Amino acid sequence: MTELTERQRNLLLLIIRDYIDSAQPVGSRRLVEHYQINLSPATIRHEMSALTEMGFLHQPHTSAGRVPTEEGYRYFVSQLMTQAELPESIRNTITHQFHQARADVDQWMHLAASVLAHQSQGAAVVTAPRASHVRLRHVELISTQGRQVLMVLVMAGGEVSQQLLTLAEPVSQERLSQTAAQINALFSGLSTNELASASAASDVLTRDILVLAVGEMRRATEATGGEIYTDGLTNVLAEPEFSDSDEARNALRLFEERSILRSLLARTSVSSSVGGLQVLIGGDSQWEELRQCSMVLARYGVPGIATGTLGVLGPMRMSYTRTIPTVKFVASLLTDLMSDRSAA
Repeated sequence: MTELTERQRNLLLLIIRDYIDSAQPVGSRRLVEHYQINLSPATIRHEMSALTEMGFLHQPHTSAGRVPTEEGYRYFVSQLMTQAELPESIRNTITHQFHQARADVDQWMHLAASVLAHQSQGAAVVTAPRASHVRLRHVELISTQGRQVLMVLVMAGGEVSQQLLTLAEPVSQERLSQTAAQINALFSGLSTNELASASAASDVLTRDILVLAVGEMRRATEATGGEIYTDGLTNVLAEPEFSDSDEARNALRLFEERSILRSLLARTSVSSSVGGLQVLIGGDSQWEELRQCSMVLARYGVPGIATGTLGVLGPMRMSYTRTIPTVKFVASLLTDLMSDRSAA
């Protein structure tokens, strides 16, 4: 990475902060007048020219000031930005909102997207937690009438499925309870494939129950993680960078065509661990739809049970010092909620 002098680092920091606030090119006169820099305008212009030659700044027009480049923002995020925390009052407010909500994953997802969009003033995206492998936690069998039995299936992530089964012949409640207890003792914690293999060596009733349980668990796997929750796109489209219709259309397309968004989230989060953070600036030369954007992404959830991704999309001029701690805090909060749900 290019080494900057202390003076260059300070000037780059001021230019990026000013441009994030104003969306206007920053000139030497503005730096002198607004920040009481003890340097002459000529010295500042010389340093700004050097930063431009190094690729950290760009001059839109000959007579204009400078604006940060993708490399400038990357240097800011990795080298200049202090590790800001959300104010305690905001953390308490967000925590209170989640604890007031029902212990329902769908409601958590909607709330997370709303909180991220409001706090960052960007466009929020949250994927529902996806189970890498659904595992059996507990099963109950309740006789209803005749050959019909209610199967209550609890999976390791806390998901509950209730299914009315029709057995080949009537079975007493006593035998159903014994079968359920045996299944829980022998097969609790097994994955879908492990249960399918185990069913072959079981008695007829246990095998029938396990086959039906495997079917429910596979449906749960297919259903989990398909939903993507978004909020706050109008925040992004209101930014001056997106007054150009083509740029606005690209941002809109990313959120409307869920296959593109799902592919982006899958590829960017595959190497990150729960709690890990990624900052994509200008699409990192991979995503044309993000050429004028930045995304801050984090994974949340319980490793080995279910994880998801959340983040914020905004212009490259986004407030990283506000967005990054917001994304980290909401991801941590969702992780805690899901951990409590799994342990309950």
